Amino acid sequence: MNLLFTVCGFIAVAFVLIALIMGILYECFESQIINELKREAEYISIAVENEGLNYLSDIEDKNERITLIAPDGTVIADTAADAGSLENHGSRNEVKQAIKDGSGTSLRYSNTLTEKIVYYAVKMKDGNILRISTRYRAIAIVLLGLIHPIAFVILIALLFSLWLCHRVSVRLVEPINGLDLEHPEKNETYEELTPLLKKNSNQRKTIDKQLKDAVQMQEEFRLITENMNEGFLVIDSKMRILTYNSSAMKFLDISETESESILSVNRTREFRKMIEYVLSGERYEYETESEHKCCQFIANPVFSEGQTIGAVIVIFDVTESVNREKLRREFTSNVSHELKTPLTSISGFAEIMKNGDTPSEMVIDFSKSIYDEAQRLISLVSDIMKISELDEKSVVYEKEAVDLYALSLEIAERLRTEADKKNIKINVIGDTVEVIGVRKILDEMIYNLCDNAVKYNRDNGIVDIIVNTAENKVKLLVRDTGIGIPSVQQNRVFERFYRVDKARSKSIGGIGLGLAIVKHGALYHNAEINLESKENVGTSVSIFFQNDVV
Repeated sequence: MNLLFTVCGFIAVAFVLIALIMGILYECFESQIINELKREAEYISIAVENEGLNYLSDIEDKNERITLIAPDGTVIADTAADAGSLENHGSRNEVKQAIKDGSGTSLRYSNTLTEKIVYYAVKMKDGNILRISTRYRAIAIVLLGLIHPIAFVILIALLFSLWLCHRVSVRLVEPINGLDLEHPEKNETYEELTPLLKKNSNQRKTIDKQLKDAVQMQEEFRLITENMNEGFLVIDSKMRILTYNSSAMKFLDISETESESILSVNRTREFRKMIEYVLSGERYEYETESEHKCCQFIANPVFSEGQTIGAVIVIFDVTESVNREKLRREFTSNVSHELKTPLTSISGFAEIMKNGDTPSEMVIDFSKSIYDEAQRLISLVSDIMKISELDEKSVVYEKEAVDLYALSLEIAERLRTEADKKNIKINVIGDTVEVIGVRKILDEMIYNLCDNAVKYNRDNGIVDIIVNTAENKVKLLVRDTGIGIPSVQQNRVFERFYRVDKARSKSIGGIGLGLAIVKHGALYHNAEINLESKENVGTSVSIFFQNDVV
């Protein structure tokens, strides 16, 4: 293979040399032709001045063409064509140059002769321009004739050089090729190589030991970092990534990094600020929150001899703790608000009544209002306790076989009065299907779904409760023809105290715990919930129970 490359290289050199020589000869021949045309043009111009145009008619050289041109570009005579049939030559470069400077030269393709022509023009004493031209083909013919001898000479020289280089290199390299690099100290070769071989032997032993230790440490480090839930990145002072684990790539939402720069994996302003701070020698920490994930970045500088040589960046997933804190604050705020409203009403009515001068008919109205607000408080506390029990799975009721179809009929009957107020029709569709669960919780789940379907439905609307089995699962579907839920809010409707339309919910008595109870009840029974809704069309909520729910 090496010999093939060498031969190819020599062939390439030969072609380059031939091309170079031919190029040089080409320039020489071209210059020589122009000089000859110049001398010939001077002789012919003198002859034409002395003998007239008859001199041109006696010239029969087919390789050259002579043209006599007037100062305005009109062709007076031409040895290769009829002067009257030729176009005006005043725009030709050599003619313009001759008129201006006394002589001119150009090289171009001739449309008349259909080949490449070299032109030389000279200005005569009478102002006319004498132009003489010759075919460029003559140069090419001469050069083609020289290719073979030149190539032969170069080939002989290259072959001899190749043979000589091969002989010399074989003698020089043969002892070196025979070296046993696995055991450098046991070789016998040039005396000059002995110190190098001894040093190579010592270095080989050192490198083998260091390589073994490095491989072991690298594997240990890889096992540790790859089994970390936290993201881990190490960079140097030039912001180049030295190492990272798969968790870091997951947190940064990239599959792999082909770039060496840390800034290529995250281009946010806060991330760039962290890199700048940590490489200046300061510890930096910040949190970032996206739609589905919250991450905490902690960057610590790495020092060596008082200089910052890099940094270690650790990324923590704090989504759960952030969400818990957010839910805790929202829950506290919502509970406080929901408790304060009825208590404020009760306190206000009681304050009016304590003076004792309230008319009896107003006492009855105030008492009714106090009773209604107290019932609202009881209902709220009851719902909160239900969710708390479901959260802690501290429900003490025994599980039993519950017929969801029969239970749905009971709930539909309980809601009949409210539905009739808006002329809403409730349909229970399906067959007898049983699941193992807590009847009270299942009742609350179905009731809350149906109650919402009635509350948020339109007048003359429809509520369908469908119970059936599908793919070895028990399916309970509650759908309505109501106002629907905006798509951007559908992921939050099962949160505690969350209400899509707070003003509307308040007017119809909603406090935002109904669907939260449905969600926790489903979790308690290991069931799945699916919600589909479209504004101004309706909402459909499906609960899928396993046939072996326990």
